[in-house]
Amino acid sequence: MSEQTPGSGHLVDGPHDPELDPRAAYVLERDYVASLTERLVASTGETDAVSSPVGGRPLAHVPQSSVADVDEAFARARKAQAAWAQTSIDVRAAALLRLHDILLDRQEELIDLIIWESGKARKDAYLEVAHLALTARYYARTAHQHLDTTRVAGMFPVLTRAEVNRVPKGVVGIISPWNYPLTMALCDGIPAVLAGNAVVAKPDAQTTLTALLAARLLEEAGVPREVWQVVAGPGPEVGGALVERADYICFTGSTGTGRLIAKGCAERLIGCSLELGGKNPMLVLRDADVQRAAEGAVRAVFANAGQLCVSMERLFVADQVYDRFVDAFVSRTQAMTLGASLDWSVDMGSLISQSQLDTVTAHVEDAVSKGARVLTGGKPRPDLGPFVFEPTILEGVTAEMKCFGNETFGPVVSLYRFHDENEAVERANDGLYGLNASVWTRDGTRGRALARRIKCGTVNVNEAYGATFGSLGAPMGGMRESGVGRRQGAEGILRYTETQSVGTQRLVPIAPMFGISEERHAKLMTSSLRLLNKLGRA
Repeated sequence: MSEQTPGSGHLVDGPHDPELDPRAAYVLERDYVASLTERLVASTGETDAVSSPVGGRPLAHVPQSSVADVDEAFARARKAQAAWAQTSIDVRAAALLRLHDILLDRQEELIDLIIWESGKARKDAYLEVAHLALTARYYARTAHQHLDTTRVAGMFPVLTRAEVNRVPKGVVGIISPWNYPLTMALCDGIPAVLAGNAVVAKPDAQTTLTALLAARLLEEAGVPREVWQVVAGPGPEVGGALVERADYICFTGSTGTGRLIAKGCAERLIGCSLELGGKNPMLVLRDADVQRAAEGAVRAVFANAGQLCVSMERLFVADQVYDRFVDAFVSRTQAMTLGASLDWSVDMGSLISQSQLDTVTAHVEDAVSKGARVLTGGKPRPDLGPFVFEPTILEGVTAEMKCFGNETFGPVVSLYRFHDENEAVERANDGLYGLNASVWTRDGTRGRALARRIKCGTVNVNEAYGATFGSLGAPMGGMRESGVGRRQGAEGILRYTETQSVGTQRLVPIAPMFGISEERHAKLMTSSLRLLNKLGRA
């Protein structure tokens, strides 16, 4: 029976392929896959077989790149970047506005492909499209605000003119993860391209097709093809080659890999931005709306099956509302629909791989073996999909358990009581991470004041993560071992530029004029400096 989906029309129940799986058929049309993979800079003749978390069905053989291919991608990108940097900001911004509309027009195709590669629920896949469209529009509309040459105060009024230019760094290397294969493939690169850079991108092996479709849509929007190059292959080899060649690196992934990338960038004296791991806390204060907080917790913990860098893995709940909150949270969690499907009715989709399922299972089993209690969930659901794991709520988690301080990156959360808010803040700040936090209270002023005490790059009051992540003018990133640098906002685009100061001196030099001694010049300078201070000049 052929697949029936609301989207692209590129799905088939095609002929069996003995090279990929003698028992199963391709999910995607071969011509469609070929139209995407031809964008890869890959000449090795080797391929990587990729299967879908939806039923374990085979998707494609993805061509693999070599270090020589990475060299070729950078050569193309550098040649294209020189011309692209001379293109006006208005032309670059117009391409992003077209991309905004293309993403919305092609959302069904995008969502289908995201699900086939990642296994996530359709509603979570839609949010990728929406976030990427928001990103394109935000940077297009604010391009001049961030990139125009600005005048600053000169050394002497009238006599000294000083201005600051934003110069593109050159070719940016972007290494993107599998958990949000569309938005992470482009959201960091959009401001880089707008700033006049070219990009060489290496998406995760599991989600390369979505990244390639995103690159094709970027070209359809008007960004020259050579400006955005894509390579594929093992992280240590191909990702390492990006670090050795790029003028700047943007990486999203594990803290361990982030450390290696930071070392490589430091050796070359190039910049990098790294969004890394998290063990994010949610605080439910005594005056919180319990039902609203419980509904928010479901999204905070189980969106994308917990495979979200900003999702919550630790819930601290005030004594006064703990029992009522737990009842509401457990009830809402048990009402969720699970599955690996393209249908809109699924609340929580699949984990992406056997490796991820193994990690989640190990964390839960370890906690239970050491005395933690499972309030709901706690086991895989192979009847729903090969990597589906039930949304799981644990109580009684202690420091010797793996899931206490280590990132699970799955649909598992630990509940803790607290007696006073100082204690809650201290426990929220415990550990090495500092990516995202959530505070629930009826008093927004109080919530914002408490947020300032939490060591996280983003804190959401009465929301899980969307209030910050969806506000494109607000920078997003981590403190401590959760990363370096920020995406979104001014910082998200200025990281891809070099600051160049240009000073023009008029009429008189900043030096002794002919015939004036150094001593006399120093006295004149002193008088001028005193006068400027009295006039309130900076």
